[in-house]
Amino acid sequence: MTTESTRKALDPLARGARRFENKVCVVAGAGQGIGLATVRRLATEGATVVIGDWVEDLARKAKAEVESIGEKASVHIGDYRTFEACQGLMEHAQGEWGRIDSLIVIVGGTVWSVPYQYNTPEQIVETVHKNLWPTMWCVRAVLPIMIEQHKRSPDGVGGNIVTIASHALVGLNRVPYATSKGGVIGVTTSVCKEVGRYGIRINCVAPSLNQGKEQWLPRDYGFEHVVKTEVPPEAAIQQPVDEAGNREERPLSLGLNRPANVQEIVAAIAFMASDDAGYISGQVLSVGGGETFPF
Repeated sequence: MTTESTRKALDPLARGARRFENKVCVVAGAGQGIGLATVRRLATEGATVVIGDWVEDLARKAKAEVESIGEKASVHIGDYRTFEACQGLMEHAQGEWGRIDSLIVIVGGTVWSVPYQYNTPEQIVETVHKNLWPTMWCVRAVLPIMIEQHKRSPDGVGGNIVTIASHALVGLNRVPYATSKGGVIGVTTSVCKEVGRYGIRINCVAPSLNQGKEQWLPRDYGFEHVVKTEVPPEAAIQQPVDEAGNREERPLSLGLNRPANVQEIVAAIAFMASDDAGYISGQVLSVGGGETFPF
């Protein structure tokens, strides 16, 4: 039996909310970090969660957590850099649970942090594959399902999508990553104009510096074959900081003066996926503690 105490154990910020009861939520990139925290939040609020990841052990552990509080979950394993895997994820969710109410795409992350001219062509390609294509393919794969749901829905709701960008768009040493996340924003703001008539919302959450993520795999997991770039000391660009250690190019000291914890980021994701955001679409929600974004 699910109790209030067990719900709080997964995400105390939920505070008893049950916005996702009778909802099926697909999370791509759910095995660790922000993705795992998103699974916990959605399950705490009553969602049936489809846990998509490319590492089965991590996905199974997340599923066990969901089931430990009496909620439902299933697992799909795939490399979401490919359309086939993303289509398989959506087909799994629809076949297992009959519908998809929310899709949250959290696949990605920085691997190499160097000045752009020191990125090798292979590093650039792999970064884009990791950080742009999963969103492109997942959104493409889910739209036919959500459009069909709109046709059958008495209230005309097809579903909603949440994408994840980053404040790295205005950072240093991560041009391929920043470009990929800029593309994710482009998917969000463009697709929303096409699918609103089908009762489908799509929004983007853009986190900044955050802590408290459970990361068991290194950032270069799966990319060990890519040669690491050596940057000469005289060409290195250091992140500028003030005397208090705040980044001068995007100073947290002018806002809340601290990084976010992962639950605060996930709260924004859950809001965008919930009916509370029912009239919000095509927006980029900055979770930056006062940092200006994207300029």
